[in-house]
Amino acid sequence: RRAANAERESRARAARAAAARKRGAEVAEMVTELGDTLAERLDSVTADAATFRDRIVAARDETATRLAAKRKDLGDAESAVNKLADSAHRDEVARAQLEVKVQELEQGVLERLGIEPEALLAEYGPEVEIPPSPLEISEFEDARERGEDVTRPQGMPYVRSEQEARRKRAEKDLATLGKVNPLALEEYAALEERHSFLAAQLDDVKKARNDLEGVIDDVDSRIEQIFTEAYFDVEREFEQVFQVLFPGGEGRLVLTDPDDMLATGIDVEARPPGKKVKRLSLLSGGEKSLTAVAMLVAIFKARPSPFYVMDEVEAALDDTNLRRLISLFEQLRETSQLVVITHQKPTMDVADVLYGVSMQGDGISKVISQRMTSLRS
Repeated sequence: RRAANAERESRARAARAAAARKRGAEVAEMVTELGDTLAERLDSVTADAATFRDRIVAARDETATRLAAKRKDLGDAESAVNKLADSAHRDEVARAQLEVKVQELEQGVLERLGIEPEALLAEYGPEVEIPPSPLEISEFEDARERGEDVTRPQGMPYVRSEQEARRKRAEKDLATLGKVNPLALEEYAALEERHSFLAAQLDDVKKARNDLEGVIDDVDSRIEQIFTEAYFDVEREFEQVFQVLFPGGEGRLVLTDPDDMLATGIDVEARPPGKKVKRLSLLSGGEKSLTAVAMLVAIFKARPSPFYVMDEVEAALDDTNLRRLISLFEQLRETSQLVVITHQKPTMDVADVLYGVSMQGDGISKVISQRMTSLRS
């Protein structure tokens, strides 16, 4: 019975599931049909909307085109209005200027000629013929006196360009005549006196210039002589000092322009032992320092001084080169006093007196000195 009940329940469930599937299939079929119908309606509505949109876009583009044309017409009209306004303003300004000019001319006629403008126009206006000039009348009279058959010159109509040309010629002739200066002789005498004074001053300046050129020549000659002597002395000492600092090396000074001692430059050639280079830029830092020291010491020995100050000239040197430099210091010390600022112990060992700064326990710096000769003794 239990198996039968289970079978009956299973069949009932299967029947219910089949009925549910059938209803689901019917619902799905109905949904599919409704979806197809809806899709067709959506396609139709979309096509109608696209057509309506195209009509709206075309209407909008046409409206935009008409609006752009109207705006262009408006801009052209505004530009024409502005041009007309500017032209009217210029005409008003020109008319005002002409009125001012006419008023000035009328005022000038009244002040210079004492004639009213109306009377001046009636007598000398552009409608009145220009009478013959006095020169033409004079030529006519002379010809008639000589018995020639001539006609009296008549007036001629007013032509503005011709009369302006006549006025310019008359003004030019008047300017050419100039004015009579009653003080011309006195001015000439004053100018002649001034010219004599300036000529004398010019002669003095030329003489002074010649004297200065002579002094300059003498100074140049003396400078060239002193420089030549000093150069050859320094060149000789440099070769010797270089041999001391670089045993087996070669160093010398070369003039860039031996023919012009006043404008020549000086090249320093240095070739340490074992090297073929001569340019200073190819040397090491210590070699450059030694070469510079050799140059200074050569100058010191060529032109001795009683007093020298050197500030850490041996800072870049090793012990061997430092000993060679100290030997040069020993030579210089025979004829001069040396003040050497240094941190090298070998340099301090050969000093006669040491000066230094020491800080005590209280933090206060104090200058101390020590005479080395007493310590050595």
